[in-house]
Amino acid sequence: MIPKNLQYYKFCTYGFLKNLRFFDPFIILFFREIGFSFLQIGTLFSIREISTGILEIPTGFFADSYGRKLSMILAFVSYIFSFMIFYFFSSFGLYAIAMILFAFGEAFRSGTHKAMILDYLKMNGVLDCKVDYYGHTRGASQFGSAISALIAGALVFFAESYRIVFIASVVPYILGLLLMLTYPNSLNGEISRIERTSFWKGVLYNIKGTIKNFISMFKNPMLLRAFFNSASFDGLFKTVKDYLQPILKTFALSIPILVSMGERRSTIIIAATYFILFLITSYSSRKAQAFSNKFKSITRAINISYMLGVSAVIIAGVATHFDVRILAILLFVLLYSLQNLRRPMNVGFISENIDSKIMATGLSVETQLKTIFIAILSPIMGFFADTFGIGVALCLIGVLVGMGYSFVKVREKKKK
Repeated sequence: MIPKNLQYYKFCTYGFLKNLRFFDPFIILFFREIGFSFLQIGTLFSIREISTGILEIPTGFFADSYGRKLSMILAFVSYIFSFMIFYFFSSFGLYAIAMILFAFGEAFRSGTHKAMILDYLKMNGVLDCKVDYYGHTRGASQFGSAISALIAGALVFFAESYRIVFIASVVPYILGLLLMLTYPNSLNGEISRIERTSFWKGVLYNIKGTIKNFISMFKNPMLLRAFFNSASFDGLFKTVKDYLQPILKTFALSIPILVSMGERRSTIIIAATYFILFLITSYSSRKAQAFSNKFKSITRAINISYMLGVSAVIIAGVATHFDVRILAILLFVLLYSLQNLRRPMNVGFISENIDSKIMATGLSVETQLKTIFIAILSPIMGFFADTFGIGVALCLIGVLVGMGYSFVKVREKKKK
């Protein structure tokens, strides 16, 4: 039984506010409205991920060495500046800068908050509930995404422009920043303070220590496979997930309802679909423990869900190519559900094989690997979409990732 106390609700509230990203259901449509090609869009996503990858390790060091609360506060500040650039400007170059600022936010945040949750569970002696607990907090995040879709739909419908969603996203992120200030200092992690030395020598000392821990992670083959399994699936998911938007828009404009509203009916269909989608994923996040219990082991659950997700992408591509868009939409719903079932299981599996003292760095390493996959796959996906269409692009990218399954298949820990 997980403890539902004040900190539990703070964790859930953080997830809810973090996912009030009103631009999520419309990000590709926003870029297309400006006139960007899919390759340009993929390039922007790649810039974001490459920047995140470069920043991931030093910000992980920062969180482990100087406190997770400060790291989270800096994340929210970076996000807010990024949103404002997207709202006030329309230049590819400035959007690249906005993506870098967004990457700062992702790098400061990723792994850090998960480490705070896992440390909290350890301090309270309920670490065995980690999959269920993290599933609940992730469920709150997905519920935030569901509410966000409705609000975003209303904003776009009345403003008749996608741009409004960026300035609106600033409000919940200011609230999230204020929430971080209320977190107890005990969740800052083990902070190494160096006495009788200069600030920069202290920084160097902490970085050297964390690098040793970082290198040690790659001496564990089981942990390495777990990192690549999680990162490659998440990379595939984040690369293709937003392509649901043009599929939904085409589907909405092809059905004979709300015809008098013209193109605005696509906004209603997209917002409603994402609302239902995120309600489903919120539920699936909460059922991650029950899902893994249906298998003989958590490793088996991780492996089977991996291949199901890859298959869903490939078949969705075939369905899109042959204009069976309702099937493609349903397969995207399955993909979103699998992603949210897998994430708590992946975090639980990794946490069983890593020292809690370097949890933030370890989870940041996993996130960095994911950003590498996205940075590579996003421009490829964009190029394929421009050249062959979205359907064929989904098929090709799914096959590409599926070919690497034998290298990322996780295995049981050998009993001594």
